[in-house]
Amino acid sequence: MEFRFHHPDSVADQLLQPGQLRVRFDLERLAEHMFDPDAYGRVLSKNLFIAPVKEAFGKARSLAQSDDLALRVRLLIGPSAPELHGLRWETLRDPLDGTALLIDEGIVFSRYLASLDWRPVGVRPRSQLRALVVIADPSNLNAYEAPGRTLPPVDVEGELQRTQQAMGWIPITPLASGGAATLTGIVDGLRAGHDILYLVCHGYLVDGEPQILLESPTGQVHRLSGVALIDALRDLQRPPRLVVLASCQSAGGGEQAGSSDEGGLAALGPRMAEAGIPAVLAMQGRVSMRTVTQFMPAFFDELNDSGQIDQAMTVARRAVRDRHDWWVPVLFMRLATGRFWYVPGFAGERDFEQWPGLLAQIRRGRCTPVLGSGLTDGYIGSREEIAQGWASQYHFPMARHHREDLPHVAQYLAVHQRSYEFPRYELESYLQTALLERYAGNLPADVRDQSLNELIRATGAYRRSVDAFEPHAALARLPFKMFITTQPTNLLADALTAEGKQPQVELCRWRDDASWLPSVFDDPTSQYEPSPQRPLVYHLFGHLAQPDSLVITEDDYFDYLIGVTKNRELIPEAVRRALTDSALLFLGFRLDEWDFSMLFRSILNQQGERRRSKYLHVAAQVDPEEASIIDPSRARRYLESYFSQHDQIQVSIYWGSVDDFARQLSQHWNP
Repeated sequence: MEFRFHHPDSVADQLLQPGQLRVRFDLERLAEHMFDPDAYGRVLSKNLFIAPVKEAFGKARSLAQSDDLALRVRLLIGPSAPELHGLRWETLRDPLDGTALLIDEGIVFSRYLASLDWRPVGVRPRSQLRALVVIADPSNLNAYEAPGRTLPPVDVEGELQRTQQAMGWIPITPLASGGAATLTGIVDGLRAGHDILYLVCHGYLVDGEPQILLESPTGQVHRLSGVALIDALRDLQRPPRLVVLASCQSAGGGEQAGSSDEGGLAALGPRMAEAGIPAVLAMQGRVSMRTVTQFMPAFFDELNDSGQIDQAMTVARRAVRDRHDWWVPVLFMRLATGRFWYVPGFAGERDFEQWPGLLAQIRRGRCTPVLGSGLTDGYIGSREEIAQGWASQYHFPMARHHREDLPHVAQYLAVHQRSYEFPRYELESYLQTALLERYAGNLPADVRDQSLNELIRATGAYRRSVDAFEPHAALARLPFKMFITTQPTNLLADALTAEGKQPQVELCRWRDDASWLPSVFDDPTSQYEPSPQRPLVYHLFGHLAQPDSLVITEDDYFDYLIGVTKNRELIPEAVRRALTDSALLFLGFRLDEWDFSMLFRSILNQQGERRRSKYLHVAAQVDPEEASIIDPSRARRYLESYFSQHDQIQVSIYWGSVDDFARQLSQHWNP
């Protein structure tokens, strides 16, 4: 084994002991205590906590306690020792005093499983969470024989009632028997935006492979392999963040009515996590109804309070610590922090007291939106996804953390293919493919034969038709005179046109060797002045319609910054005036992205020593993602500190997605 420790204030892991340790598990002796969790836990702990491990664990616990933090323990079992998944790790005892270790609220524990799924795991607003509850009780179950036994009926009404009580704060959609609990129903329900899948059904193992019994549309048995279910979940654009594999209970008393899935559901847990499901709660053995009815409400209550899945497991375990089967619930998780939800809003404030001031600046025409790539994440995926796809396709050889850095990967493509233009062509191809994969079924039949710009236009129109708070549409309805954007698409201009406005689209001419289209600012007789009816849409980092205008590789960013620093006239006077003499509304940026870093430095360069404290500036960050935000509260303090060090520009931080902010802005504008 290897023992690593990571502190939230550090960017690197620490090895708490040199090299790897060899640990021997006495599987035969453990098997002798299968029905005595206390004795089992003592044997397992004696095997695990040899002297160096005990010392390292004690050091990690002390470091966490010194900062008043819980110690998050993640157990990673490598592919060379799959039999260790069968050990009952939840029964571990404290190496210091012999008490049950994983009911200590100072320890939060999960079985960590790495996944080949590179999709980033976004954190959802708590108010938008929904659960899909699936309870399968096929009508011909009494005639269906699992290997060696007849299956009892499922207590559908009791299961549904218990689930509703446990998830009191989360809206649920039930697929409760009668031909509703089908694979198609599950997939369609998850596509509709459910974040939690709560599955109750019979299951069993055949040659070690899990089989589950769902329903056909007529309500009869539909036997499905676990692999088929996992494949269906993996193919979803946004799989559920939490799957609860709740062992079904036959009707009857709480002590006698145990789980009847015989390990079929529990075996799905690690496989789902490896397939990319962020968190899976399963039962690793027979569990009594009374334990389930105590455990689940405690789990979801704590999840509501803290938003931490692994912490909720610890609290729920404590709630059933006097039960003989308290150790049965197990969590498989690949979330770095265990965070499940967040509350959108402004850092450090229960509500943003300056909404009236911000709205007044918009009405007076003294507010300028500055838009980042986060506005298009819902259309084409994030920049991290694009970078990861390219890195995989072109065998990117650099460190793993660079695989999510689009300028870094794009620079590699340009060098590797010996073509400055290659990343630009690849971006167009990627966008075309991504939009067709996600939206072809919702767009006109001939859309595949149209240009990329027409495809983007059709997709934007569809998104605006189904979402009243689509960010581009929400912004287009407000009386902004100017928009400054780092996006390369026409989504904003199209939304403005749909509102009956006449947007003027302009590009920053940062390259000397490009053939730029004529600009309205080149014509001294045009007398164009941005207005709410004829707003200016200024693309800082290029547009797809002119590929050589795109700022995409690392070299591009450096050339751009050098160009606008040496020659301020590259930015039209109207844009410079907006950057220095209006409130700025940053939407869809992350501070660790090149777009924001370059943009922010450009703004500071444009304004020089001029102070701008008379304006209220707002930055709406995209969702804090597990890969980049370890501790959201600390991240908020960092963002505030980052902006406060610049006297020229003071910014209030809104913590949430662009969609969250657009919705709240629209609601305050039209209460």
